[in-house]
Amino acid sequence: MNRYNSGKQINQGYYKSFQPNLINREWHLDNMEVIQLLSRADRHVGRLDMYSEYVNIELFIRMHIAKEATQSSKIEGTQTNMEEAFLSKDEIIAEKRDDWEEVQNYISAMNEAVKLLHRLPFSSRLIKQIHNILLQGVRGEHKLPGEYRSSQNWIGGATLNDAIFIPPVHTSIDELMSDLEKFANDDLNPLPDLIKIAIIHYQFETIHPFLDGNGRVGRLLITIYLVSKGILKQPILYLSDFFENNRQLYYDNLMLARTQNNISQWLKFFLTGIIETAKKGVTTFDAILQLQKSLEIKLKTLGNRNINAQKVIDYLYTQPVINVSNVEAIIQKSYVTAYKLINDLEQLEILSEISGAQRNKLYVFKDYLDLFKK
Repeated sequence: MNRYNSGKQINQGYYKSFQPNLINREWHLDNMEVIQLLSRADRHVGRLDMYSEYVNIELFIRMHIAKEATQSSKIEGTQTNMEEAFLSKDEIIAEKRDDWEEVQNYISAMNEAVKLLHRLPFSSRLIKQIHNILLQGVRGEHKLPGEYRSSQNWIGGATLNDAIFIPPVHTSIDELMSDLEKFANDDLNPLPDLIKIAIIHYQFETIHPFLDGNGRVGRLLITIYLVSKGILKQPILYLSDFFENNRQLYYDNLMLARTQNNISQWLKFFLTGIIETAKKGVTTFDAILQLQKSLEIKLKTLGNRNINAQKVIDYLYTQPVINVSNVEAIIQKSYVTAYKLINDLEQLEILSEISGAQRNKLYVFKDYLDLFKK
């Protein structure tokens, strides 16, 4: 890694673009700090993945994806909180609907990407399909959804003249992305997968192959790669929260690799993010198990209404914002019975009313939602 050379500046007339070197080549991992962090990261990811076998992960995946969608979009300036991510479009105030739709697209893109992995490798085709979903019907819908850019873009600044970073010219994108794809799928390359995805993310953000949505796609690819390699059985590890909490360091370390060939510092930052995120994930799952135990005790006080209450709780693990009509459909009872059950769950402090409305009230499973906000 000490002999790493990131690329070079290319004179394009009135500006200079950065041309990254290809990454599908022989690498030498010789930084002991990186190796130590890698060992810790592997260990913590393994602990997190263990929960896929001992916990009904299917119940909780939607929450992980919703948190990732709101945090990843937040980095791009989108302001949608987790509660809003679970509301329908007509329950969102008009001025926040654009943000809400971008978050919904992110959720759809992640879900579709996991499905696509059953028939597609980690590839340009997969990446383009993810991008196409992300930009459907939102602010970037006119910026070539699902297609690599055919013009120059830049990062920071109002124009090319004051840009912080100018990615490679569009004519080199196909070659660079083909190289990235080969690197991702080269099983003969002995580089550890957590190191590979760190380099892939760096290279993708450096290439910036799309006119819009590069940050969201690049962050989403981290989880997709880990699932594709079997490191995670389910998509339950996301770095956007770590990147958002350390936003300036995130940008600075990417630029350090480009301008000073310091890829080791980027790898240390990335692996630290993996460790912290995996540890938080384990803590969250432990807290969910504790919450489930406490709810079992509370629900016993409801007597014969316990069965219907448990049905509602199971639904709340996937959809933590609910109304009376939802409960009516879940328990297949009358509106009056559903309303009484909601009142019971309010009395037990399991549900909290959040809309302040007289009709069509909304209730949130606050204790559960709070576990993903910590």
